Amino acid sequence: MRNLLRKAAELAGGRCSLAISFEGEIAIVEGPAPAAAFGEGEPGVLGAPIRFDEVHSGRLFMLVDGSGDLEKCANLLNFIAYSIQELVDMECARRSIAEEALAKYRELALFHRSVPNINTSLRMRDVVNALIDECRLENYPGELGMIFLLEPARKIFRLAVQFGFPFGTYLQPMVDSALFQEVAGSGRGEIVNDLEKEARWDNELPGIGSMILIPINSPNRCEGVLILASRNTGVFEAAHRRSLSTLASVAGISVSNAFNFEGIQKLMNAIMQALAEAIDSRDPYTAGHSERVAHLAVAFGHALNESGGYQGRVFSDDELREIYYAGILHDVGKIGIKEDVLTKRTRLPERRMDVVRARFQLLGQFDDFDWGRAFERLCDVNKAMVPDANALEFVRELGAKVMRRNGTSLRYLYDDELENLLLSYGNLTRDERREIQRHPAESERILQHIPMQDGYGNLLAIIRQHHERMDGSGYPDGLKGEEILTQSRLMAIVDIYDAVTQERHYKPAYTRSEAMKILRQEVEEGKLDGELTDFFLNNIENIEMLSEQVKVTKATHLSALGNLSSL
Repeated sequence: MRNLLRKAAELAGGRCSLAISFEGEIAIVEGPAPAAAFGEGEPGVLGAPIRFDEVHSGRLFMLVDGSGDLEKCANLLNFIAYSIQELVDMECARRSIAEEALAKYRELALFHRSVPNINTSLRMRDVVNALIDECRLENYPGELGMIFLLEPARKIFRLAVQFGFPFGTYLQPMVDSALFQEVAGSGRGEIVNDLEKEARWDNELPGIGSMILIPINSPNRCEGVLILASRNTGVFEAAHRRSLSTLASVAGISVSNAFNFEGIQKLMNAIMQALAEAIDSRDPYTAGHSERVAHLAVAFGHALNESGGYQGRVFSDDELREIYYAGILHDVGKIGIKEDVLTKRTRLPERRMDVVRARFQLLGQFDDFDWGRAFERLCDVNKAMVPDANALEFVRELGAKVMRRNGTSLRYLYDDELENLLLSYGNLTRDERREIQRHPAESERILQHIPMQDGYGNLLAIIRQHHERMDGSGYPDGLKGEEILTQSRLMAIVDIYDAVTQERHYKPAYTRSEAMKILRQEVEEGKLDGELTDFFLNNIENIEMLSEQVKVTKATHLSALGNLSSL
């Protein structure tokens, strides 16, 4: 402007002085006249208005000496004022464009930075925490913050996360305010810089002076509301609303994805639970086994993580969830096992023993045979887990006896009865044991058609291998050593531990110390991973305590399984 005034003074031939005022104060003077000479109404002083912006204004003055032509000077003054006004308007436009470009740049920068930060997880807790962290990183005004999320099933907004409020502050009344309801319903953000004058606010949260509310929208609905607040008034600006809306738009998709993911997780967990209960319902003695194994296995994995991992390896959150699901489903293949084999409690079923009893009674009438005493001893053998040698010899002798009358032969015991009664251990024949040993492979066959989510690539392998043994004596594939997944070795330990500490139809429940002896014996025989078993036995109390915490969190919040220490 000074250069423009200088050129104008030269055009006037030095017969006038020029000045510009800003808000009543002379700011620039060109020519011999002092600033004090440019007063409104002074002789020889001409003036024209200049508008600098929406708020500020000024004037252009020309002081003409007595020899000047006032008409020409007035025309020159108007031309100069027009030129200056054009210059000011161009500068304002340039600055406006620059500010708008800078705002867009900042918005894009915020968008590009926030997208990877907010979209790093499908877990709702991580998403809302990332959104709050972004708000605090941008240093928005407002020392208080809240995020409320919609519970789709109940159509109620619930507090998800907050900062700045004293611990235990009840913030749910915010949802009841007309202001909150209008923002959530309209899907448009609002700034209220003086809540005392806001008709839609009934002091639901006392002590707040100003607030900015931004809906977290997804393509389908308002997923929640982001709120920043201050105890002071007048702290929020339109620029804050724009940038917060950018953050909320990024978070809206992530929140929607997290809701969908958690819904899928709940559905998946319900399906797994239903399958496990279907197995348990077939045999009341094994009811709850699958859940207990799942809880113990996750607790075992978490305890390993806390100690630095197994051979330096730490299980991720997804791997812990995979172990949980493998525990729930490890026996699902028993659905395909014959009922009479799966629930076999004695060597011969009760109905077959009734046939033997009737046969013995008949034989006792025609032969010198104390059938009552013989049947009693046979019943003892039938119920025994490990019969003594004398009892087995007695059964062999009975099996060799034949009563012959009138050309007819009647055996005391038949071959299939002898096969069951002469078992040295347990009550399953070789074929029945093979039938039982099909269940890991049968589990894999049943589950292979379920589309598992990413991160559960080892689930079927863990289930198939949970009866494999380090020395190759396991089933169904006879794998050895490192061929068996670490998760499967871990599962084998907790499966045995739960089986021996629970009552079954063929045995009482063993104590913890008895179970520990059995596990140590399995290690000595080379069947179990020694390092994992030693860790399990040395930390059994802590693992059982952690398994109770898993039991609390299991179905409702599977995301907590990877962070038991925070429960």
